[in-house]
This record gives sequence, structure tokens and C-alpha cells, in this order.
Amino acid sequence: MDYVNLAMELFSDMGNMRKVRSQRVLNDLLQGEVFVLQYISKSHGDVQPGEISIEMNVSTARIATALNSLEKKGLITRRIDTNNRRHIIVGITPEGEALAEEQRRNAYGIIAKMLEALGEHDAVEYVRIMRKLTRLLPEHVDCLVLRNS
Repeated sequence: MDYVNLAMELFSDMGNMRKVRSQRVLNDLLQGEVFVLQYISKSHGDVQPGEISIEMNVSTARIATALNSLEKKGLITRRIDTNNRRHIIVGITPEGEALAEEQRRNAYGIIAKMLEALGEHDAVEYVRIMRKLTRLLPEHVDCLVLRNS
């Protein structure tokens, strides 16, 4: 099997998927303000900005920008940690929690429709393969990074 050609096809298809509106909605859940809001919601509030920075693998300055915007929209709150006054604690407002829940429902709905369109067998196989890739990719990416250093 020619894995390079197969990889080229997959790469092309992945690029085409990025253009699909529903895929952009899903991508938003993995980056930017939407991700920050989702992370805070899943953590049940009370997180430090540094935790979000580490989870997203972005600078604390980018997180601060997202938090400023979310706070202006009334979706999060920030307060000084009473245990360590050098730390800020981020919480989620009821409006923020409602929006995060709506975003999750929309995303799960999109994914469910995509999986349903695949059919039961292919949907189960797709999820299985994605789970396997999630476990395999870090070790292969690390090898590539080390090789190119």
C-alpha cells in the first residue's frame, strides 16, 4: 500500500472539511473564547488562567485577551485567590454556563448527524480509529519534532 499517497488524499480531504460550516463550529470548540468558556464550564469554574494556557498550549497573554472579552460579555468572573493573592481565579456566570451548554448541545448534534450519515458500522469504526489515532499521534509527532530539530 502506498501510505504517502493515502496521506496526501487524507490531507486534502481534511483541508476540504475545514471549509464546511459545521466543521468550523466544531473547530471553535477547540480554540479561542469558545474553548476557554468550555474549559471553565467543564471545570465547574474556579480555574486559574495558567491552567487554561497549559491546556490550550497558548501564551498566557492570549488567555488574558480571551478572558477580558468573556468578562466584558458577562460570561465569566475573575477574583483574587484568597489563599494566594498573586493568583486569579476564574469562574463562570449563569449566562456563561447556559451558553457553554448550548454550544455543547449544538456540537454534539452536529457530530451525531455526521455519525448517523455514516451509518452504524462506519460510525463505530470512525470513532474507534479516531481514538486509536489520538493515542498514536503524540509519539509519532514527537519523533518528527526530534528528527527535525
